[in-house]
Amino acid sequence: MLYQIIEGTVSAGGNVILSHINFEIRGNEKIAVVGSNGAGKTTLLKLIAGELELDRDDKRQNSGINAARKLTTGYLKQQASEENERTVEEEIFSSCSFSDDFSQERFEYEQEYDRLFTGFGFLKSDKKKKISEFSGGEQTKIALIRHLLLKPDILLLDEPTNHLDIQTVQWLEEYLSGYKKAVVMVSHDRFFLDQTVSVIYELSGKTLTRYTGSYTQFRAEKRKRIRLQTKAYEMQQEEKKRLNDLVERFKHKPNKAAFARSKRKAAERLVPVEKPVEDEVHLFVEPLEPAILGSKWVFEAEHLKIGYEKPLAELSLRIRRGQKIGILGANGAGKSTLLKTAAGLIPGLTGEYSLGNHITIGYFDQQSSQLLSEKSVADHFHDLFPALTEKEVRSILGAYLFGGKEASKRVDVLSGGEKARLVLAELLQSRPNFLILDEPTNHMDIQAKETLESAFSAFTGTILFVSHDRYFLDRVAESILIFEDQSVFYYPFGYAHYLERKRRGSKEGIAAQMRVEEQALIAGIRAVPKAERHRLKEISSEEAYVDWKMGPVTERLMKAGELVEELTYACEKLLKDWQESQEIWSAMEWSDASAYEELKRQQEEAWEKWTALCLEWYDETLNMQL
Repeated sequence: MLYQIIEGTVSAGGNVILSHINFEIRGNEKIAVVGSNGAGKTTLLKLIAGELELDRDDKRQNSGINAARKLTTGYLKQQASEENERTVEEEIFSSCSFSDDFSQERFEYEQEYDRLFTGFGFLKSDKKKKISEFSGGEQTKIALIRHLLLKPDILLLDEPTNHLDIQTVQWLEEYLSGYKKAVVMVSHDRFFLDQTVSVIYELSGKTLTRYTGSYTQFRAEKRKRIRLQTKAYEMQQEEKKRLNDLVERFKHKPNKAAFARSKRKAAERLVPVEKPVEDEVHLFVEPLEPAILGSKWVFEAEHLKIGYEKPLAELSLRIRRGQKIGILGANGAGKSTLLKTAAGLIPGLTGEYSLGNHITIGYFDQQSSQLLSEKSVADHFHDLFPALTEKEVRSILGAYLFGGKEASKRVDVLSGGEKARLVLAELLQSRPNFLILDEPTNHMDIQAKETLESAFSAFTGTILFVSHDRYFLDRVAESILIFEDQSVFYYPFGYAHYLERKRRGSKEGIAAQMRVEEQALIAGIRAVPKAERHRLKEISSEEAYVDWKMGPVTERLMKAGELVEELTYACEKLLKDWQESQEIWSAMEWSDASAYEELKRQQEEAWEKWTALCLEWYDETLNMQL
């Protein structure tokens, strides 16, 4: 055990911030601390850094902080360096312990310094600049470089991805993955956490709960624990009620008095199961369907140039009903311009584009959420949808985290993120069939983001959106449009798949391959004899291409997918049967635990095989066209 807090309590100003927490760092673990704003995450970092001390509690034995040895810590705070008049070089080398300029250690230190400095997007000439010449975000980068060079035993990071662009964040992810010391971080970037950490501590109700795995695994495990505890709690309440009813029924009958006493004792012997705290995220389990289905092809563009006075990009694409497409690209590449063009807010410069028949649009950008109203949230929403009852209004708003007192707040006093969430709730309730969204989750906390991720996943219409939140992008988008060098290319899989492809080859390579594939697809369709072309009208060009060229690979892919579905269903059924059995609340050992573990193992193997076949399918399409 490298570091350990046992039954630790921290108070400030007479208020308890952390209460009897248990926390540990094992070896070089990469740990994230998550929780709502104000829960005490930064307080925990300050405690580990030695800036705060635990409250004294003489009544508790063995409480306190233990460490394997004298440890060094480096703490990156959300603030700029105080040594503003130093140059970057002076700041970095002030912490260097290798005084001999020609030692091997000094040489390696300088090499690492160069790698980190350029990795964070600086020019080598920037080393001679004073720190005061850099922006606040750049000063935070310089502070992070200094901490990484010192390589402390425990590196503490408070929102390390703030002020970093996506390329720099990805570079930092790879660097931290290979970092040989322990890291404890606080971050709202869930994708960053998925790529870097293996342990999650959730801070809730002033206490810590440890979970093993990535952020996504933590969320799944937490939901599972809540579900199981809820089931156990409900079953125990039913059992207590049954026993108490028997007591009430027979306690006044002389010949049943002993029976009634035994039931009272049985009820008293039940080990209490705590009522679980409800998850702050609402999950939409029912589909959110558009009011009108709309045509099969939602939006079509042929050599469309988008922009204002000058074109920013040219694209040709067709968006099919039900697709959920995320957009990637540098700032100024034309992402928002495409959304405005598709929504009809600005015209295209040249080329052809059109919406399908009966397409109804729900458009959102940052200006959409600038609501001004003295009405309460509930009254404002009810005025927009007068056909709803008050109960229905409250239920719908509750699904978007405006429950209870939140629904009674005035719209004017809501934060920017809350106003955006309210507008998006209005859009989804109006049931369009084509959502066009520009940064829909800006300024939202994690609970709000995950609620909207669930809503957009449940939405059965079409979505075209821009987001810098990579986790949101990965969870919602089923395919990607990538803006690059004044052109746009379509990637047929999700964001995580795109990153995997990107790691296996350069970004330029992907773009070139996709363009070649697109040209070959068009050429292939045109090569079909005229007598057979009528068949292509029955299916899309994409489907025709797959059937014509990709039959064998597709068949193996479909079989692998069916196996994953079968094993997933078997796992869920076995787990559900256990949850509905007597074993779960009577503390009996699960008789089918080994069978469940074996099914999970088979499911994971099948999933890996299916993923590998997806990559093979994609490789095969490229190989055929090159």
